[in-house]
Amino acid sequence: MNHDPRHPTATADVVSTHHVFGAPCWVSLTSRDQQTTEEFYGAVLGWEWKPLKLGERFRVALVDGTPVAGIAAVASMWQMAVAWTAYFAVPSADEAVARVQERGGTLAVGPLSFPPGRAALLSDRDGAAFGVWEGELIANWEVWRRAQPAFVRLHTRDAFDAAIFYGEVLDWATERPGGCEVRYEGGEVVLRSRGDVVARIESGALGSAPDPAIRPHWQVHFAVADVAACAKAAEVHGGSVLSHAGDEAVLRDPDGAQFTVTSRRVR
Repeated sequence: MNHDPRHPTATADVVSTHHVFGAPCWVSLTSRDQQTTEEFYGAVLGWEWKPLKLGERFRVALVDGTPVAGIAAVASMWQMAVAWTAYFAVPSADEAVARVQERGGTLAVGPLSFPPGRAALLSDRDGAAFGVWEGELIANWEVWRRAQPAFVRLHTRDAFDAAIFYGEVLDWATERPGGCEVRYEGGEVVLRSRGDVVARIESGALGSAPDPAIRPHWQVHFAVADVAACAKAAEVHGGSVLSHAGDEAVLRDPDGAQFTVTSRRVR
């Protein structure tokens, strides 16, 4: 788990999870091979890299100087899965962890201190992994929201049940300022923060029974200008294309981590 979203600037105001909460606020990847990972995502998404104080295995990805994601090449060393993880902003990591456990979810790691905040890695009651972050958000946080990623999507067995779980854990649909709005649109549960779509939950056709074959997971969608070019670059640099349909493609990096590239037009 690598969550160091700091990128101080002289003009940026500090935004805290006490003021903006419930929305995805960071994404991170655990990988095996740091050099291969950097080369792949640099070619596919145009990322540049900056080291972190956490150690030589940790990097932050930049787009036009804005931090968009964290990378930790610790999967083999820490016996962790190679995967992308979405982190959600919470006022209290301890309270969020307690709510998850009370509702049948599980705690994997934390809460741990990563100044200027605290993080925990969890899974919901269907096994989908996610993280929570308490503390300062990255400087220029509104810029991050409009850079990458575009949003995160939960593929699960029962969208309504999942929405209730996350709503209770993350304080969705509350009247407190800074929270998120939840609506059912086009067969999906849609989460908005300050008007922007930041997460979706889907489980198949309306009224269909939960599918036991689905492995619940959060999929990270990165906003790109050219989906086809990203898919081609992924194949050239050791990854693969799992599906490609017009404005969206599901890709796999050389380590096996899956992610989606989505046209900026369809955010």
